[in-house]
Amino acid sequence: MIDLPRAPAHVAPYVEVLGHDLTVDFLLEFGGARLYWARNPKGRSEAEALIGAEKLRELGRVWGGEVSRVPTARVWLAHALHARGLPVNQIARRLHVTDVAIAKYLRQAPDNSTSDAPRRGDDRQLSLF
Repeated sequence: MIDLPRAPAHVAPYVEVLGHDLTVDFLLEFGGARLYWARNPKGRSEAEALIGAEKLRELGRVWGGEVSRVPTARVWLAHALHARGLPVNQIARRLHVTDVAIAKYLRQAPDNSTSDAPRRGDDRQLSLF
């Protein structure tokens, strides 16, 4: 079983409606773009072609009639793609960042929390904080 990363608050509504895998695909395709969230989609949008009318309608209920920017969520996406088994270099190409940035993202908590973040440094060193 794959250990899926916990979604940060700004990604959670997408995961609730689309599920984990479709959210990853949706964010990779539309992350950073401004979308109009129609309550009654008409079958003409690229977003509807990817996720389907019903899922787009559900997202339209969340953001009802608003135009908003789809999050890029790079840290969470890096963790999600890593959980799928993709190597660091391939994740870097997908997210259009360097392998160094991906390594940094994978050291951070996927949901931007500080309590679950892995500790840096030597395991033999006591934490002062």
